[in-house]
Amino acid sequence: MWKITLSDLRLHPDDHAAVIEVLQSNWLTMGPKTAEFEAAFAEALDPVAPPYAFAVANCTVGLHLALAALDIGPGDEVIVPSLTFVASANAALYTGATVVLADVVGPDDLTLDVDDVLAKVTPRTRAVVPVHYAGQPCDLARLLPACAQRGIAVVEDAAHSPLADAILDGAGTVRALGSCGEVGAYSFFSNKNLATGEGGMLVTRRADLAQRIRLLRSHGMTTVTLDRHKGHAYSYDVVELGWNYRLDEMRAALGLSQLRRLPEGNRRRAEVVARYHDRLAALLPEVGVPFANRLPQGRTAWHILPVVLPTGVERTPVQDSMKAAGIQTSIHYPPIHTFSWHRRSERVVAERLPHTDALAPRLLTLPLYPTLRDDEVDDVVDALRDAVRAQRPLPVVVAPATAGGAA
Repeated sequence: MWKITLSDLRLHPDDHAAVIEVLQSNWLTMGPKTAEFEAAFAEALDPVAPPYAFAVANCTVGLHLALAALDIGPGDEVIVPSLTFVASANAALYTGATVVLADVVGPDDLTLDVDDVLAKVTPRTRAVVPVHYAGQPCDLARLLPACAQRGIAVVEDAAHSPLADAILDGAGTVRALGSCGEVGAYSFFSNKNLATGEGGMLVTRRADLAQRIRLLRSHGMTTVTLDRHKGHAYSYDVVELGWNYRLDEMRAALGLSQLRRLPEGNRRRAEVVARYHDRLAALLPEVGVPFANRLPQGRTAWHILPVVLPTGVERTPVQDSMKAAGIQTSIHYPPIHTFSWHRRSERVVAERLPHTDALAPRLLTLPLYPTLRDDEVDDVVDALRDAVRAQRPLPVVVAPATAGGAA
């Protein structure tokens, strides 16, 4: 059906071999391969001072685990952008907290608006969940100190940004996204830069949070199954009311294999994005391209390629036209405050979201993946141009009459 898909997962022979090795080991639940993956991921984030890392079943439970480890619950407020996947807010709702939705910066920057966050802080605010949309860092240089001064935890939703960096201050301090706040969560869903089907990672630099996360991830048990299998313990105590949020060995092996190729994949994604930016600027200047003017801040991890359609251009006909050309598109994201459940909930506060409301109906996500060829990028841009111009044709320019011409 599709000539060019939105994303394209290409498994390497090393990935197959890594999973087969686990199957042959006969140990499938969380074990040594998971521990190896955690250590390798932490070192890839920061070779000098690796954070604590915990492989989890998915990014959603990772965010829930992070907030639970911070003792966030009923009566507390958590600020989350409305322009994000619903899991960013749901993780806070699972704790019993109230979600306060915040705006994005604007058409050039779809990350969390720090000014709006600070305007919505109340005495009940316990955490802020910045989403590094498309793999691009939000303004952590402002957000982190502002939250620290107010005793508010920063829980990074780094689902889009494995091995991407941010500059944290005027001195040029660089740190990996997800390891800047109290806790950070990554997604390894099938369309992500590092993909294991389901799965995620939670990282923190705080030893106290690491201890709680370790317990809460596995039912609050003092020992895990592998400890007892190896004879390190005969029984266990349960000291917290935890959950089963563990990752299995097959996905850990697949993640470990893909981690080795992630830097190259991220590098190639940046090249594809640069091609998009050049072609869109040349052929469709009326289409907005968020983050186009950002200079790289260390490592990058472009995950999706959003564009902003011109005012008055309807998105559905554009998607229909591109579908007819064999090109898959998507929407990232329908804002959380537009969903039926969240509109009804008394624990979701949605006030003053002008940029989100203005931009969301015009957002369109174009195909992006490391194996996307330059000629395929050109085909996508050409199809988008045709679709936009079908609704908004270029003005007809009438040449001035020459001397001696007809009156």
